[in-house]
Amino acid sequence: MSDPVSIPAPSAPSDFIRDIVRDDLASGRHQRVVTRFPPEPNGYLHIGHAKSICLNFGIALENQGVCHLRMDDTNPTKEDVEYVDSIIADVRWLIEGWADGILGLKPKGMGPEAAPDEVDFRLSATATHLGQPMEPFYASDYFDALYGFARQLIRLGRAYVCDLTPEETEQYRGSPDRPGRNSPYRNRTVEENLALFEKMKEGRFPDSACTLRARIDMESPNIWMRDPVIYRIRHADHHHTGNRWCIYPMYDFAHCLSDYIEGITHSICTLEFEVHRPLYDWILESLQLPRSLPHQFEFARLNLGYTVMSKRKLLQLVQGGLVSGWDDPRLPTISGLRRRGVPASALRAFAHEIGVTKYNGLTDLSVFEFAVRRELNRVAVRRMGVLRPLRLVLTNIAEGEVHWFDAVNNPEDPSAGTRKIPFSRHIFIEQEDFQENPPPKYFRLRPGGDVRLKYACIIRCDEVIKNDVGEVVEIRCTADLESHSGGANAARKVKGTIHWVSAGHSIAATVRLYDRLFTVAEPDKEEGDFRQYLNPESLQELEAQLEPSLAEAVGETRFQLERIGYFVRDSRETDSNRPVFNRTITLKDGWAKESARPG
Repeated sequence: MSDPVSIPAPSAPSDFIRDIVRDDLASGRHQRVVTRFPPEPNGYLHIGHAKSICLNFGIALENQGVCHLRMDDTNPTKEDVEYVDSIIADVRWLIEGWADGILGLKPKGMGPEAAPDEVDFRLSATATHLGQPMEPFYASDYFDALYGFARQLIRLGRAYVCDLTPEETEQYRGSPDRPGRNSPYRNRTVEENLALFEKMKEGRFPDSACTLRARIDMESPNIWMRDPVIYRIRHADHHHTGNRWCIYPMYDFAHCLSDYIEGITHSICTLEFEVHRPLYDWILESLQLPRSLPHQFEFARLNLGYTVMSKRKLLQLVQGGLVSGWDDPRLPTISGLRRRGVPASALRAFAHEIGVTKYNGLTDLSVFEFAVRRELNRVAVRRMGVLRPLRLVLTNIAEGEVHWFDAVNNPEDPSAGTRKIPFSRHIFIEQEDFQENPPPKYFRLRPGGDVRLKYACIIRCDEVIKNDVGEVVEIRCTADLESHSGGANAARKVKGTIHWVSAGHSIAATVRLYDRLFTVAEPDKEEGDFRQYLNPESLQELEAQLEPSLAEAVGETRFQLERIGYFVRDSRETDSNRPVFNRTITLKDGWAKESARPG
């Protein structure tokens, strides 16, 4: 089942990129919009990628176009099929039921050994649905074509083979305030460069022995235009092409030409690539390309508080065992958020509401959490559970006697109906819902006091039982069974209402309470190693008692434990004898209260 769509079609968002797209269509510059989402498969996608997915697929959806999922896989030493599979799964989950119908299809016959100029890319406009296999595009499918484009640049005198070492190349490059110097190999003849490039392809040179560089301007104020490397040698197997290649194109060379090959009209990326745009345009304009050229547009990336979104830093957390894996519910990865119970519809709504701008900034985590709470309040069924159980005995109910009360499944959705919950002599309540010596204005259970059990009846505390060290282990109460809804004493009022579960009917479960991963908003901008700011209380594990209906919780069914928070059954833990539930988010923003307290 796909999530309910939170972004209504009639109120499509408006931003500067969408304005450009609409103007291009209105002017006839493009007849159809083709966008792309091109992650490098060197890690798992995170919430920042979700923003880009929603933007690229959203623009295609709003303009009856298509969007390609493309693996930007030009670096074999960093990429892996595990990451490819995770990306496909995350994109599938995020767009299902919303924009899956505009996913561009990879043309039949397109593979690592196919020549892209022989494939009819008009096939990519065919809509698909996610019930079918989801085959992404790969930049590595274009390696033959890219090699041909590189040879064309050499023949045009716009590329050369350079024997400088990586260290020497960096020294010759100069700095932002100092011009670079020409490589001593810059003036090789076309014939010599073609021969050397062919030898690079044949594997005649070791790694880093030489590179292919674009011949542009070593004195350019834009350091990316100072004869950038466009091919390097890597004797490494590739996840998609195997050992067929030992030279691999650099990102800047492969990206713009992959866009061109696929007929991308609007190449949308984040602001750090703005300085790369002149190189993007230079490569396309330097080649003799017959079709219209794509254009690159930049927007501000998502920076979210109390986490990190650098793949390198996320990898450090994973490899260092500081989290349980890429899908750890504390991480901002899409798989982690999904495992935590965040609905895809909430992610899409969040991306819609933060908008698209040209200015980098920090988005407060509470903005994201608000979007999650709002969506879960709408769709989550209500259940009861006790995280830190305290046994309570109702002395006027006999052993084996069971009463059944009606409980509402979702007050936001009357069609969700009600359920029956059991009520017996032995029940559990939260430890914090009883105090022997309570402070003023404490309206929960106390010695001699009354409280209402939600959906059930009013009880009075008669006796407190303690162990040898003075800890409360049991409370004995009397139940007013006529104070339930419809009973003779239904009008009886008390100030406090607490939740509970029947001890003889409840299920034992492990509950994991997740919180913010870091104690500071921008850990990667603080002094020292960002890992020192990890929140030691970001995960608590409790042995809880839950109402019996939760034994049947499966898949991504979200529910609210009343008075506690929103939860989902852990997709990785499948032991039915003791199920594991993850807290998605609390009912209220507890951090706001903490920050408001005086230091």
